[in-house]
Amino acid sequence: MTVHAFTSFSFSYLNRARVLAETLKAHHSDWVLWAIITDREPDGFHFDLTDEAFDRAVTAEELFGEDTDRWLFGMDVVEACTAVKGRALRHIMGEPDAEKILYFDPDIAIFSNLQSVVDVLDNASIALTPHQSDPEPRDAIQAIMDNEISALHYGAFNLGFLAVRNDPEARRFAEWWDDRLRDWCHDRLDIGVFVDQKWCNLVPCFFDNVRVVRDPGCNVASWNLSQRHIATDEEGSIVVNGSPLKFYHFTKLGPVGDEMTRRYAKDNLLVYEIWWWYSQRVLALTDQLIPERYWAYGTFVTGDIIPKQVRERYRADSSLQSAFPQPFGTEFRAWARLSFGL
Repeated sequence: MTVHAFTSFSFSYLNRARVLAETLKAHHSDWVLWAIITDREPDGFHFDLTDEAFDRAVTAEELFGEDTDRWLFGMDVVEACTAVKGRALRHIMGEPDAEKILYFDPDIAIFSNLQSVVDVLDNASIALTPHQSDPEPRDAIQAIMDNEISALHYGAFNLGFLAVRNDPEARRFAEWWDDRLRDWCHDRLDIGVFVDQKWCNLVPCFFDNVRVVRDPGCNVASWNLSQRHIATDEEGSIVVNGSPLKFYHFTKLGPVGDEMTRRYAKDNLLVYEIWWWYSQRVLALTDQLIPERYWAYGTFVTGDIIPKQVRERYRADSSLQSAFPQPFGTEFRAWARLSFGL
């Protein structure tokens, strides 16, 4: 059996993806690890796979071909790096040795062996992790709002993790997911859509052999920290509610993540130590040749930042797409300047 794993990122998140790669390879050196990159290299920087812990790399352009620019222009960086996940999954499924495939967000780190997670796929086609696996107490109003009500808005499952067995049912799921992400991977809570996550609320409705992984050591994050106690056992290993910590999702590294951690870790010093370790590894693996918040698809060729309203107008108007097949260029930049007063 060969396990493949993949993550999706722009170069501004390469530092985080490197932490994921080094921690995953520390526990599973035999896995095939893919980097799905929705970006182009900034001036002076070269992504050399031989210097990385990744085994293979694929770009959005390689996945979507000549339609890439028109498609990506309609999305911001989070939407874009999420939208490629379905097509990337189908691409990896085409590998003859890819029997089981796991996805991890780039801001995840692996802390112990994941064989028990892989074993879930012996009897399941699709495995998902919920944002919460235990309810909040009735009187925990803030936690209910932050965690349970938030999950009602953003999706019951956290798509920072996904696992599939390469069988007909999972391939049927991957085709459907790719179709939805191709057209509807947007941050549109006003119509009930939040990138890829809310679509996966429907997975147990549409597909068979779906397993909800409720292991407290999986996908630990601020949204479930109120119900997951992190400690060390007698052997010095990190455990969560008595189960080994398998992977931690370091979402919102910075002030927002710090605030949510303080709110729910409270006086658990081990949680702060884990966050400190992660921030130091991210810093150590940051390449100074990559500008902060860099994304090649974030600007016109003139260097001007593309406003969100221009992206939304372009993706909603097929006549604009036909008239300006190269939306990052100077002609569409001129049209946007006149139309939006930029």
